[in-house]
Amino acid sequence: MGLMDLFKKKSSGDVAKDRLKLLLVSDRANCSPEVMEMIKNDIIAVISKYMDIDTEALNIQITQTESESNNGTVPALYANIPIKDMKHKPN
Repeated sequence: MGLMDLFKKKSSGDVAKDRLKLLLVSDRANCSPEVMEMIKNDIIAVISKYMDIDTEALNIQITQTESESNNGTVPALYANIPIKDMKHKPN
């Protein structure tokens, strides 16, 4: 994420779409949109320590998947995080 990305304004349509996505995901997971936003922000913060990522194209969802222990379906966190570049630590 570049410095200019911090000042780039999203259109109202993009903001509404992001809010709707968050609402749908939180409904599936039985957790509030605020908690989903905190999870998303924490994931971004941790991964950004090691990689430059495209936060605009980031997609985090909670889906249902089959349990490995045959307990039916369980919630699963799905994250699609486009990586722009790896950060290298100085030696």
